[in-house]
Amino acid sequence: MKSWIKIVLALFIIGLIATFYVYKFVYNKPHPDFENMKPDYTIAAADLYNAFKTNKADAEKKFNGKVVEINGALSNTESADSLVIAVFIFNKGDFGDEGIRCTFIKKYNEEAKKLQPGTIFKIKGYCTGFNDDVILEQCCFVK
Repeated sequence: MKSWIKIVLALFIIGLIATFYVYKFVYNKPHPDFENMKPDYTIAAADLYNAFKTNKADAEKKFNGKVVEINGALSNTESADSLVIAVFIFNKGDFGDEGIRCTFIKKYNEEAKKLQPGTIFKIKGYCTGFNDDVILEQCCFVK
């Protein structure tokens, strides 16, 4: 065989092996089970919002990428596509209400839709940051 055919065949085999490993260990990687994780922090919803509002950089270092349990009085719930979002409002901003937005795991959507404004409850979720609102994703109720 010519040497260039051997090189092309070797590169093709290496590509197949690399594709298999990417699929097996990156694409097909299991997702974290946020529902059963212990929270890294337990804090009142208002205190979490104020931490981000007063010193965003320190709060991001402390809370981003962590599971946070909050408690507080619900302001309202919103629905977007298949998502249900619990909203805790603490401030009126230039572009609307500011506070904490908690996106629920799908299995909690029906329970979350039944919540009434003013309901005090505990929720935990994965903190992803602050952009006029503190964002918690993969949230579930804490019993």
